[in-house]
Amino acid sequence: MLGNSSSTNCTLSSPPLLGEICKLFLMVLLIVAIILGNVVSLLVFLQARQFRTSQGYLKVSLALADLAVGLIVVPYSVYREASSLASGMGQGSGSCSIPSLPCFVTGPIFAGCTFVSITTIFLLSVERSVAVLKPLHKRAMITKRRTVWLILLSWSMSFLLAVVPMISSPDVTLQYSPCSKMCTYAFPAGRLPGSPWNIMLLFPAVDFSLLGGTFVINFITFAAIRQYCKARGWLGSEAGHNSRLSFSDITAAKTIGILTFAFSASFSPIAVFVVGSVLGYQWCQFSFYAFWILTSNSCWNVAIYSAWDPKFRQGVRELFSRPVLNSASQCPSRSTEGDSSAPACVAVLKEMFHPENA
Repeated sequence: MLGNSSSTNCTLSSPPLLGEICKLFLMVLLIVAIILGNVVSLLVFLQARQFRTSQGYLKVSLALADLAVGLIVVPYSVYREASSLASGMGQGSGSCSIPSLPCFVTGPIFAGCTFVSITTIFLLSVERSVAVLKPLHKRAMITKRRTVWLILLSWSMSFLLAVVPMISSPDVTLQYSPCSKMCTYAFPAGRLPGSPWNIMLLFPAVDFSLLGGTFVINFITFAAIRQYCKARGWLGSEAGHNSRLSFSDITAAKTIGILTFAFSASFSPIAVFVVGSVLGYQWCQFSFYAFWILTSNSCWNVAIYSAWDPKFRQGVRELFSRPVLNSASQCPSRSTEGDSSAPACVAVLKEMFHPENA
């Protein structure tokens, strides 16, 4: 996503071959984990009707952003590293000095999907906060149609923000960095970073602003949950009936709080790296860990859902306990209720854009 890779980074000596093979193997494992985890998440969210809510749509958006990283960004890094190893170059000096065309695709995608993830987590925190603080007004305030428009706005603004450095300065380009093993924003060879490089501070500034707001919202939400639990303990079951705050609302708020903490932990190293790059520091080894810790966050969400969300675990069990695909040809002869004969994604799209179902 970000970096200070320039011609100086291309003069590094070749690293040990075994270490490069281990890193390549971990990248391949990460691709498998990201794709499998997020495909399972999408299938659960699209198949189960209990997830066809505003919260479910936001989680689908989060899974799509993570899936794009696993399908586009990481495979290109694997291709570059595998090609380098196959040709015996390792971290060759000439491979990073010329910007490659795929980097102008994978670089903004990685940056854009990172912004989508953090804005989606922010929206999830707002949705849960409303559900906890205003449970009686939740359906009126948070509708499916509003959620869809917020998701579209989030994706549009995120990818617009991802290309701001290249739009703001013609000196900023995208190059494949042998240090981070990713396509990063950089200055062309022979040009030293100057004042235009300060635009890179926009990325951590926006991200930490959203993360700060998310932590504040989660703090308010958990304070309300704690107050509710105290009131329920004092007044008994009547408090639960009056507030209409369900156990699933509390569980979902805790899950989103963990998602926020996980993303913050994975994003912090890259933010430190970006600030250091703007100040003129070059941390080659640190850049690899910073970028790939952030990338690994794309496969954490399904593990968090599985550990903390009983509804998600139930959806996974139902997904894998269904009959095998060989019975799919017999589906037209069996009568089903509602729209279940149509693909799940079609049913979801119908619910998204029909206000009467919002």
